[in-house]
Amino acid sequence: MSGKSQPWLHARKNVFAFCLESSLPFQVNVRRCSWIVDALGQSQPFGEKEWAELMRTTIGPMASDGLRTICVAYRDLEAEPEPEWTNEREIMADMVCLCVVGIEDPVRPEVPEAILCCQQAGITVRMVTGDNIHTARAIACKCGIIQPGDDFLCLEGKEFNARIRNEYGEIDQERLDKVWPRLRVLARSSPNDKYVLVKGIIDSTLYKQRQVVAVTGDGTNDGPALKRADVGFAMGIAGTDVAKEASDIILIDDNFSSIVKAVKWGRNVYDSIAKFLQFQLTVNVVAVIVAFAGACITQESPLKAVQMLWVNLIMDTFASLALATETPTNALLRRKPYGRNKPLISRNMILNIVGHSIYQLVIIFFLLFIGERVFSIDSGRSLPLHSPPSEHYTIIFNIFVLMQLFNEVNARKIHGERNVFSGILTNPIFCCIVLGTFGVQILIVQFGSAPFNCTPLNIEQWLWCIMLGMGELLWGQLIVSIPKDVLRFLKQPGPGSRKGVLADDGRSEDEEEVGYAEGELCCGRVLWFRGLNRIQTQVNLQKQQFKDRLL
Repeated sequence: MSGKSQPWLHARKNVFAFCLESSLPFQVNVRRCSWIVDALGQSQPFGEKEWAELMRTTIGPMASDGLRTICVAYRDLEAEPEPEWTNEREIMADMVCLCVVGIEDPVRPEVPEAILCCQQAGITVRMVTGDNIHTARAIACKCGIIQPGDDFLCLEGKEFNARIRNEYGEIDQERLDKVWPRLRVLARSSPNDKYVLVKGIIDSTLYKQRQVVAVTGDGTNDGPALKRADVGFAMGIAGTDVAKEASDIILIDDNFSSIVKAVKWGRNVYDSIAKFLQFQLTVNVVAVIVAFAGACITQESPLKAVQMLWVNLIMDTFASLALATETPTNALLRRKPYGRNKPLISRNMILNIVGHSIYQLVIIFFLLFIGERVFSIDSGRSLPLHSPPSEHYTIIFNIFVLMQLFNEVNARKIHGERNVFSGILTNPIFCCIVLGTFGVQILIVQFGSAPFNCTPLNIEQWLWCIMLGMGELLWGQLIVSIPKDVLRFLKQPGPGSRKGVLADDGRSEDEEEVGYAEGELCCGRVLWFRGLNRIQTQVNLQKQQFKDRLL
């Protein structure tokens, strides 16, 4: 070691500097200072009076402005003998306070808007932090978590525990239920306080619907809360491996606005499934009834086997691509969240399925029995077997397909919206599929006489087919005008409990999950058997038609 390094080493041992962050209890940190440097650089005694003055003139205003205050202090230590560095209490005592500085972790410009979107979507945002109560309240105001005039609570961890625990120090759910609905900011909290709050909200029976809780975290101590929450968001940049393993979703940009995007896309996926399900059930109901009733009444289904294959292709493949590629819009965030046990088929969807099925069945059966008089053509019901395709049944098939195309436009809106064309041009896949299907339908009718059992139609017949197909749009406006109270007598499918009473049979959480899985399995079996019955019905009808042709 050179001689020049010895004075440096000696000075390093004699002067020991500390940075005391006031996000820890500041009273404890400042109380470790016995002296304070004044404006002239002279050390002055630092007692209770000076501490109160510093708190009033410096610490309080900084914290109220959202600044994290840090005290910079030092202490002279003797080089020999070397101090016991592990004895923190003795080392960090009788120090000299140099200054108190305030640092700001600025709120990202997009965060207030993202929090406002969450609030409009029915999501309550709460802040759980280790900062002091003044700093936490100021940051919450900047973010828009709390607003002047709102009925909210801002608590410190110590007061939070005092409110929720009984005289034995145990957590009382009833006391917790009185705190968490109004709680918006929890300051000076420990990781256990965060876990207790998450668990308490999930276990609460204060409301009919169980609350769905999402938690963000980046530290190792946030692991239990992330694991206990329904949805855990971990930070991809600042997050630890433990937090990422315990979470469900990792935010690769550590941005709160990404949570809003996750909510938007989640609701969009849910709506896409519901749209496709509504459209598919409508087609299934009409196709099965027409095929069955036609075979029973006229001894032959008006929709042939190859035609049904084309309808199934429209219903299954093209419709799923068209309805599942809708881009999410901000309108999704202006609705309340879906309930945890909310059935996938809502009353509004039932009304649409029943309403559009009635319209299509009335049109098809009207054309089946009276259509030849309206269009002044030969009836297709009285034709012998192996006869050429008739205009009568071609018109029925053409109108049936066109009604499905226009009903596909209606299926874009499932929440009672009147403007079914809103945003349709923003989805080029939907437009291409609808126009492409219409073009293929023209080719099938005009040039597919042999394989599709069709005969070409003239311009007047095509105009009538298009007009009756477009009637689906007008009929959809009429269905939207029907009050939803008319279906109140229908019991919503799906699990549920009596109003104000939470079903509790004493089972553990694991047993409840097993029971729920068994219930889902039973529902899957029912749908599977229904599908098999439908296939068997179609096969039997085709066999019967084949036997009739042989005879």
